[in-house]
Amino acid sequence: MKRWSRWRELLAGTAGLSVTLGLSFLIAVALILLLSKQPLATIRWFFIGPFTNKYYLGNMLNTAVPLVFTGLGIAVAFKSSVFNLGGEGQVYSGALVTTVICLALPAANGYGGGLASLAGAMACGAVLAGLSGLLKMKWGTDELISTFLISSAVGFIVNYFITGPLDDPANNLLASYAIAPQYFLAGIFPPSRLNVSAGFAVLAAAAVFFLLNYTHTGYEMRMCGLNREFSRYGGINVSAYVVLPLVLSGALHGLAGGLAVLGTQHMAVKDFSFGMGWNGIAVSLIAKNNPLAVVPAAVFFAWLEAGAKAAMLHSDVTFEIAAIVQSVIFYLVTAQALYGALRRRKVRL
Repeated sequence: MKRWSRWRELLAGTAGLSVTLGLSFLIAVALILLLSKQPLATIRWFFIGPFTNKYYLGNMLNTAVPLVFTGLGIAVAFKSSVFNLGGEGQVYSGALVTTVICLALPAANGYGGGLASLAGAMACGAVLAGLSGLLKMKWGTDELISTFLISSAVGFIVNYFITGPLDDPANNLLASYAIAPQYFLAGIFPPSRLNVSAGFAVLAAAAVFFLLNYTHTGYEMRMCGLNREFSRYGGINVSAYVVLPLVLSGALHGLAGGLAVLGTQHMAVKDFSFGMGWNGIAVSLIAKNNPLAVVPAAVFFAWLEAGAKAAMLHSDVTFEIAAIVQSVIFYLVTAQALYGALRRRKVRL
């Protein structure tokens, strides 16, 4: 009976999402018909453009990779009923730490140095998010506020290093010196920038799903997310599951920044992570905090972004019009997912 109830809830959620998607696409088409002088070309490039060649497709999938990690980070926190609004700073600082370690070891083995740099990125993100968990555990500080404020402060610190001590004067961008070539992740879909970090993203989703659903730690995290008082009376160390989910969430965000440097940027670029943390929240909401569903949700978001760029390049729509169409679809889908999450939480309460 319980299993049937789960399937019924899943089917109802899927049906609701399908209706929202259909409505979003109809509104998007209506906007294109209204605002474009070449509506058929614009519709084609917006919806099909990202799949027309290897370069567009590979870059679209590459855009989804950091969103998978940030979405997983948010899903871990949400499953435990804690909130991480500092993903932006954690991604950004993770990228900086990866760059610094690689620049400090220019002649090191690519595998060893690369792993060390990613470990540093994860540690940095974990510390930044874990600090908010400690503040909440010790003094009840709201992690919504503390994660956001710490992230905002960290952004200025990272900017100082990128545009100051690490700035490459020969680069036209506001960016650090480039890391050594042995640290570059192997490309898998040339001429696009897609690389093996896409495989890491899929493995990370599977690992987080296993952690949450098939381990004792994951069970306790989920129980604390459902009802902390009940979990406390059941003998679970509730305080630990204020800090641990944020530590894991921060580590995943830091890893997103580190892989972006090794796989795509090959340097720390000023403000490159803009939007990644916030978009990760939306991706997790669309996936309903299911780690396996985070992957298609991230690809969906990347498809919207790639479609907007393709329409802008190959038809008469401007950046603003393409962004409006993209936003309409994205926000309607996100709103439906958020409404479903709030309704399920109200039922549990």
